Amino acid sequence: MRALRFDAFGSPSVLRLAEVADPVAGEGFSVVRVTAASINPSDVKNVAGAMEGTILPRTPGRDFAGVVESGPADWIGREVFGTGGDLGFTTDGSHAEALLLPVAALTVKPARLSPAEAASLGVTSVVAWLGLIEYAALRPGETVAIIGAGGGVGTAVAQIARWRGASLIVGVDVQAPPPGSPSARSIDRFVPADEHLTDAVREATGGSGATVVFDAVGGITFEAALKSLAHRGRLVEISATGRPRVEFDLRDFYHNESRIIGADSRKLDASASAQRLAAMLPAFESGAIAAPPIDQVVALDRAVEAYERVAAGARGRFVLAPN
Repeated sequence: MRALRFDAFGSPSVLRLAEVADPVAGEGFSVVRVTAASINPSDVKNVAGAMEGTILPRTPGRDFAGVVESGPADWIGREVFGTGGDLGFTTDGSHAEALLLPVAALTVKPARLSPAEAASLGVTSVVAWLGLIEYAALRPGETVAIIGAGGGVGTAVAQIARWRGASLIVGVDVQAPPPGSPSARSIDRFVPADEHLTDAVREATGGSGATVVFDAVGGITFEAALKSLAHRGRLVEISATGRPRVEFDLRDFYHNESRIIGADSRKLDASASAQRLAAMLPAFESGAIAAPPIDQVVALDRAVEAYERVAAGARGRFVLAPN
């Protein structure tokens, strides 16, 4: 089969299309013929050597959709989708014509989603669920502020928060999401990500601050995010843009009884990620969690070009169609 490979870290130019042996499904495993695989910013960072734990040589790619072609009889021919913090790092990933997976990593693709749409939901929705529902334990009626609300993760957080009964969702970003977009449909108030961020979030929440602040930017926004919390609020951090080391007033922190929570979907392998996707299946099926807009679907032999676009900061989703 054909697969995208890299045996050294660097720019997308280190990637090459190669012929490799077809995967074989042993006991407890399956082979998925990949129909779509999105390119995440973390895939680009992985190739660049900016992620931990990658074993070379490797095929990158975390998210996928495809058809099971070998494995347990009751799975063969079924459309599936998924993601994994191991895929593309310690095991070969989805940017290939076929993917070897544990049977426990298989999740039935929602019928209403195309393969490209399903292949664009894995990383963003899993880390959103992990931080918002499992770690911050969002309860119905609580308020949520999302910094980076227009990005992939922020959009997923907004939709999950709406689905799970948040009473008020405040979106924070450098610009308002386009009207009619999944993010715009889910947030109640938009505030700009500027020096007045904290005051704007507090004003939007009636002066109390947000019960949960999900900071998908981090680093440069950390202090403002922390100050935006309501009493006993929970701050979820998933990134450290521009500034990995931060400072804050410890007295304000403990007087407010705040909690700071880190969430990292890399800690969830494909099987653990499948459990989270299964929990969200009703929302995917109903449209409560919609797929992000797909910028372009490209063939595997144009993968390097697509990686370069993502590396350059393109906000749209690029999806490979290996087959």
